[in-house]
Amino acid sequence: MAVPTPHISAKVGDFAKTVLMPGDPKRAKFIADNFLEDAVLVNDVRGVQGYTGFYKGKRVSVMASGMGMPSIGIYSYELFNFYGVENIIRVGSAGAIHKDLHIRDIVLGQAACTNSNYASQFELPGNYAPIASYKLLKKAADAAEKMGLKFMVGNILSSDTFYDDSMGTMKWAKMGVLAVEMEAAALYMNAARAGKNALCICTISDSIVNDEPETTAEERQTSFTQMMELALEVAE
Repeated sequence: MAVPTPHISAKVGDFAKTVLMPGDPKRAKFIADNFLEDAVLVNDVRGVQGYTGFYKGKRVSVMASGMGMPSIGIYSYELFNFYGVENIIRVGSAGAIHKDLHIRDIVLGQAACTNSNYASQFELPGNYAPIASYKLLKKAADAAEKMGLKFMVGNILSSDTFYDDSMGTMKWAKMGVLAVEMEAAALYMNAARAGKNALCICTISDSIVNDEPETTAEERQTSFTQMMELALEVAE
């Protein structure tokens, strides 16, 4: 496919080797405005803002993915396959389904279970297990410890549904799954297929198992700064 693509108006070379990918375009702008030096807008198709700038001398990009696996599936595919991006780090929110996770804790998604049919396109003779890049995961865990962050590493659930009519989300908890979000599995599969690297870092925004007030949309946009800084430290 020629660049620009139908979904990204950037030119070849506009994106850095590593792209941070929040779901919310406003969170992408917040990261660019508050953490990147000399940030330049490189994409605004459909209001999905992408920026490239510098963090501690490293060239880094940030671009929103939108909500859900079909959306991040498109953007991550194009970044990996048409724009030469090597690493995508999702920086999102997740709902806790593990009792030891609390609001604003951080989860590093070692693997991503899913109720999605996304993997069917690869026509594999079995079930695929989407996992993070160990290189990025180890670097993030080491950095989180050094920064003194409260975090857990483990399995997450990437769900196609936010409002689950079957109320089946908690069934995943009995298998040790930590939290539920909506994008990581597709990102991990796209990275594997392209021979690239991906990691999902999420901040707990609400809890299904603990009686704690959930964060507001504005708080998710502007206050999950520990996760943002952690991802920027991991960026190469």
